[in-house]
Amino acid sequence: MQILYVHGKGGSAWEAEHYKALFPYAEIMGLDYQTFSPWETGKEIKTAIESLREKSDDVRLIANSIGAFFSMNANIEKFIQRAYFISPIVDMEKLIMNMMAWAHVTESELESRGIIHTEFGEDLSWRYLTYVRDNPISWEVQTQILYGEKDNLTSLETMREFVRTHNAELTIMEKGEHWFHTEEQMQFLDDWIKGCQDK
Repeated sequence: MQILYVHGKGGSAWEAEHYKALFPYAEIMGLDYQTFSPWETGKEIKTAIESLREKSDDVRLIANSIGAFFSMNANIEKFIQRAYFISPIVDMEKLIMNMMAWAHVTESELESRGIIHTEFGEDLSWRYLTYVRDNPISWEVQTQILYGEKDNLTSLETMREFVRTHNAELTIMEKGEHWFHTEEQMQFLDDWIKGCQDK
């Protein structure tokens, strides 16, 4: 078995080391992607997945936050046997629209300026928004999702809608956050991963 780990924003390929003890019978590779758009990062992910597929017919994906969004835009469904998503961004258009509201930016302003820098550190991009609208997610891989009840980027309603319309199963951690990082959260994540493998 070959597993690719795709980190979220601010993360690193090194995080893949954490999952080696949880998949002792598999080879796990963390992807140190160098781009930050779905049309570019998706290509990096696809290249990595194709190289793993040359080693095994059983290729799996672990992806975190925006890494899951990039992965779902990578045209890799036919290569993946199973996916494990942690706090995935499943509706990027809704997230962008929320960020525009937080920054008091209208669509016409964004279209005319192209890119707008925000006080909360995110750049809003008209090209990015247009891409998301023109390329709706198509993802039918059997997917297990771990979601924190207090996720501040994706609502539970949005996550449940994604699960309802895709081949996905949802696990919710009460009081969990978007970023799983505390000892309690990481123990929950580990137990979830182990439980997913028993299904």
